[in-house]
Amino acid sequence: MAQRLSPEAEEAVRARIAWFRDLGIFDFYRRTRAAGAPDTEAEEMTAAAAALETPPMPTAPALPILTEAPKKVAAKNRAAALMAIREEIGECTRCALAAGRHNLVFGDGDPNARLMFVGEGPGADEDAQGLPFVGRAGQLLNNMIAAMGLRRDQVYIANIVKCRPPQNRVPEPQEANTCAPFLFRQIDVIRPEVIVALGATAATYLLGGKSPLGALRGRIHQARGSKLIVTYHPAFLLRDPRQKKEAWADLQIAMAELGLKPPAK
Repeated sequence: MAQRLSPEAEEAVRARIAWFRDLGIFDFYRRTRAAGAPDTEAEEMTAAAAALETPPMPTAPALPILTEAPKKVAAKNRAAALMAIREEIGECTRCALAAGRHNLVFGDGDPNARLMFVGEGPGADEDAQGLPFVGRAGQLLNNMIAAMGLRRDQVYIANIVKCRPPQNRVPEPQEANTCAPFLFRQIDVIRPEVIVALGATAATYLLGGKSPLGALRGRIHQARGSKLIVTYHPAFLLRDPRQKKEAWADLQIAMAELGLKPPAK
């Protein structure tokens, strides 16, 4: 019988699962042991890992298809239009995530931004402050923005869900499908030229279908009338810094579309 992992080993397995999740890999399978063959330490770890709660692969979101261009909001009215969406959300209890929320994380940045970043959902720091990307991943995102020749206050940042999922798990489809329409309305107000989807979950709900991250990177997609670039989530880059070069290549695609050049060193 498989033994339970130590807390340290369990945390290591969870981190590895999160690493695969950020790559868009959500399904895991255990190798079947031949009858009568003794258990090995590796098999025990595999069995224990399989017993951990792992997030399901997001299903294609059941969101309305954009059949016509949304009504344009004049630049001078966009801040007020975003505030109206926030007021409509209110102290939201539309899904189960509200139960563990400290602060709803609506979005942050320039209502007239040409560039928008969309992540998965708030973490502990974001839940505490009510702002997106303010923890370690947020610091890395700030550096990425600066490398593009921009300041954080010149872009807009939001997430698929506005409340923190427990233990930073992937949002359930029902949670994401409940919250994403508000994000879509934010996009329709801001009308960014380029959206950068940070990670597999953001890409899934912005594109309306699931695909491995590797299949989505390196090219331009369309979402809500904006050009969409898919790259790694900053949290993934903190776990695997070797992929920062690949993420920079993705950001350069966005920069080319916006006519941006990195600042002189």
